[in-house]
Amino acid sequence: MSLSQSLQQKLLQKLSPQQIQLMKLLQVPTANLEERIKEELEENPALEQGEEGHDDYDTDLKDEFANEGDEDYEAEAAADEYDNIDISEYVTEGDDEVGDYKLRDDNYPEADEGKVIPIRVETSFHDLLITQLGMMELDERTHKMAEQIVGSIDDDGYLRREISSIADDLAFRQNISVTEAEIETMIKQIQQFDPPGICARDLKECLLLQLNRQLREGKEVGVAVQVLEKYFDEFTKKHYEKIQRGLGLNDQQLKDVINQIIKLNPKPGGNIGGMNKAESYVVPDFFIYNNNGVLELTLNSKNAPDLRISEGYRDMLKDYEKGTKKDKRQKEAVLFIKQKIDSAKWFIDMIKQRQQTLIGTMSSIMNYQREFFLTGDETTLKPMILKDIAEMTGLDISTVSRVANSKFVQTEFGTYRLKFFFSESLSTDSGEEVSTREVKKILSDMIEAEDKRKPLSDEQLTDMLQEKGYNIARRTVAKYREQLNLPVARLRKQL
Repeated sequence: MSLSQSLQQKLLQKLSPQQIQLMKLLQVPTANLEERIKEELEENPALEQGEEGHDDYDTDLKDEFANEGDEDYEAEAAADEYDNIDISEYVTEGDDEVGDYKLRDDNYPEADEGKVIPIRVETSFHDLLITQLGMMELDERTHKMAEQIVGSIDDDGYLRREISSIADDLAFRQNISVTEAEIETMIKQIQQFDPPGICARDLKECLLLQLNRQLREGKEVGVAVQVLEKYFDEFTKKHYEKIQRGLGLNDQQLKDVINQIIKLNPKPGGNIGGMNKAESYVVPDFFIYNNNGVLELTLNSKNAPDLRISEGYRDMLKDYEKGTKKDKRQKEAVLFIKQKIDSAKWFIDMIKQRQQTLIGTMSSIMNYQREFFLTGDETTLKPMILKDIAEMTGLDISTVSRVANSKFVQTEFGTYRLKFFFSESLSTDSGEEVSTREVKKILSDMIEAEDKRKPLSDEQLTDMLQEKGYNIARRTVAKYREQLNLPVARLRKQL
């Protein structure tokens, strides 16, 4: 076998550390950006939070670093690297200028001052239960059993663990032997805690706990209790005729019972304390204002501090340059300092690129859906996919997707998730393409305006949409209705 040599050309695509860092930062919503910046401040001593009047990093440093972005410095460098350390570009004297990215809106400073990032401070749901537990006079053994039960209650307020499993946990983890009857007795006591309905094993028990609390308070809910105890399945499936026959109720009595039950809370723990935080409030990433027909976009960066390179680290480099004796330890320290400054500069540049990418992407979305942002009418939304915005901005589709993910924009008509503006197209009889969002809006309006005693079937909804000129199939109407979380006609029926 003979040996031979050959030349080959390969085309490889590799992501630099900066690109990876930028992609991660693009995915971070404004509400979490401050935490990410704090992490970087803790890890890199060369990065500092800017003070008022000094919210930038040295321009000369920035220009010189731009030519060295791909160079890695290591503490264990070769001997010739120690002998050829050039730090002149790191210590160049110069007047500081305004940074390349600004976190404050210069055009509307008073509006920027008014932006408030909400901070949620409260007692959690489980803390509330533990507080109520502390008010009971219990011995140590019973108290630990009660704590085990409270700790097993999920975020919605339900006890979905089997009693036998709770008994096993107490036996094996805390060396406490209890019977299932003792646990059941304690569960009954905890079910008297606030909010009403907690520690229930299922929805039926949860609703009955709330009705029984009202019954003890003197409210007339006895019939509603009977309905849930005897006809729970029929009630959930809206088989009202069977309930009326079984309990001898007229239409008005049944309507009163339904009103009593639908006012109950199916998730008594879900709206307390730290539960469902993502649903409790939204921090917008963008603000869009309508200034006499001119749309103006600003980026919410109230919670992102200004960043700059540490003056102390640059002073250390200056001292090194002025010194005459430069041993190996000092040179290693200088290389470490240069590495940290590089890392800080990269992070500042990534924040700058993040700001520019977010603004560019949102500007394209705003221009594409201009009519909606001027009127707030969902029927004016145009069909728009990620590729459309990628072509307008010159960005990759994956980058646009990262920007749109978990970001929100605040308008005069409410706060919307960026994904809300992306939708597929649907053809009309005239050949015009309209957004599926428009069709869903019309479908939702139809169902909202229907006679609740005789709700519209999917077939009827399809016919009505086709009369309006939308080429749509019945199965598509059913799919859109499910996406809107609207039940079928039978379950929408009301007395």
